[in-house]
Amino acid sequence: MSREEKKDVSDMPRKPTHGSDKSKSQKHTGHWSGDVTRHSNALTLDPGLFTFRDPRRIAASLKHSAVRSRRRKGSPLQSAMSMLNFYINRAGATLSPSRKRLLERAKVELRKLFVKHEGKPRTAIGSGQRKINKTLAAK
Repeated sequence: MSREEKKDVSDMPRKPTHGSDKSKSQKHTGHWSGDVTRHSNALTLDPGLFTFRDPRRIAASLKHSAVRSRRRKGSPLQSAMSMLNFYINRAGATLSPSRKRLLERAKVELRKLFVKHEGKPRTAIGSGQRKINKTLAAK
């Protein structure tokens, strides 16, 4: 094949690069997960909830928000636990080990609050959760 027969690649349309279909007004403006936390339609959280230093206070506030909310889809325990897990997962590696321990203790307190006031939680639990519940009941 001679040089003249080869196609001129400069005249061929190029494949769009990743993200090139967005207009300048649709630029990525931040973290979607932070927006979810601020504008979630699931629970109305107390301001500064995740800055509290007492796991029992965090659990009580989450329970209060979940119980009074009519916008949740699951049980109050599921909604409260989901919001707490979402926050822990969203923080990821930026969450200090001491803060993560505190939030994990808030999960235990949350389970205690729901078991204490409403009997057994209505969520399906696995064998790992049963061990935790037995440990909590023994205390």
